[in-house]
Amino acid sequence: MINNNTMLSNRNLMTIKWLTYLMFMMFAMTTDAVGEIIRVVMKQFDLSMTSAGLLHYGPMTAIALGGIMLGFMADRFGRKTTIIVGLSLFALNSLLFIVGNSFGFFLMLLMISGLAIGIFKTAALALIGDISTSTKEHTSTMNMVEGFFGVGAILGTFLVSYLLSAQVEWKYLYVVAAVLSLILIGISLLVKYPASKVSQEEPVNLARTLKMLKDPYALGFSFAAFLYVAVESAIYVWMPTLLEKYEGNLLLVATYSLSIFFFLRAGGRFLGAFILSRFNWSGAMVLFSAAIFLCFLFSIIGGVGVAVLLLPLSGLFMSVLYPTINSKGISCFPKSSHGAVAGVILFFTAAGAAFGPLTMGAASDAFGKDPLVGFILATVFAGVLLAGTVFNALYSPTAARLKKLDESEY
Repeated sequence: MINNNTMLSNRNLMTIKWLTYLMFMMFAMTTDAVGEIIRVVMKQFDLSMTSAGLLHYGPMTAIALGGIMLGFMADRFGRKTTIIVGLSLFALNSLLFIVGNSFGFFLMLLMISGLAIGIFKTAALALIGDISTSTKEHTSTMNMVEGFFGVGAILGTFLVSYLLSAQVEWKYLYVVAAVLSLILIGISLLVKYPASKVSQEEPVNLARTLKMLKDPYALGFSFAAFLYVAVESAIYVWMPTLLEKYEGNLLLVATYSLSIFFFLRAGGRFLGAFILSRFNWSGAMVLFSAAIFLCFLFSIIGGVGVAVLLLPLSGLFMSVLYPTINSKGISCFPKSSHGAVAGVILFFTAAGAAFGPLTMGAASDAFGKDPLVGFILATVFAGVLLAGTVFNALYSPTAARLKKLDESEY
């Protein structure tokens, strides 16, 4: 079988990789800065934690629906077309932030933004399979992509803080994102994409995507993604609120806790790309998920004084998990189905990102707006995720399927 990479020049292939990296960086600037935005919006509109959290739950729900209902577009219409459509919708919608100033208006735009992300992210995830030469390289590349996602989270959080300190409204973050999207659209129009495989066995449509919900591999990795993101989003949505009243000797750490978390997560993902290209992925998953669980557990036991150190530190251990879950889940299917399965996993990813903080916010509100109560729930999610990685390491349920697809697809 001739690999698609042989049909592309090295320069063109590198351009495609950087385009993918920058796409993830750009939309992370908006999605992962939401914790800082929620903190401001709660005061601006006098909202409860549950209500303000709609700025996170809403777009995550839209990303979930976009992933599962429109993920097939990448397989049917091609990666390039789907990416351009999604980025165009995202850019236009982001520019509209400057014309309104109400909570309902912001929520509506964020949900449209989520739908656009669901479209171009599934295509970008499918594209990674097209430019990879093995399932192992796929995982390593996914970690690099998520590393740039981590960089975007850092930039977005920094930009929101800078805008607020300069007495400029946070919504101008989306104007910056719109400009970056237009640049990426220009690059996408000029670059030549690798040819993607098209399924000849059945129609490429929503019904085909929904059939994947019966596949145990798709469901297993999707549930793992759900749990992981429920844990991760606890940090960037509610940690700023949890540490807002910290008054100990580590006040500087508390002030920049989210930035520290994002720095560790981004750096760890670049390190993860190196580790996973050389060591067994299932063992690494157990090690890092155990470390996350312990960070959350001891934060609950020790209270805010311990959480100020351990919760930001958890970013280093989270770095490897999601890109590996995503990569191995997608790699368990032929390349002609990568868009659809990426959409399924994205659905559960975004559902976890909505469900986790929503239930945490509701639990916290029920106990006097105490964010620590919500983190008890997040610790339970982390424990279930750890159990799943241990099962995977002990029984290796995907080994045979990954080996078969390595030989037939790459």
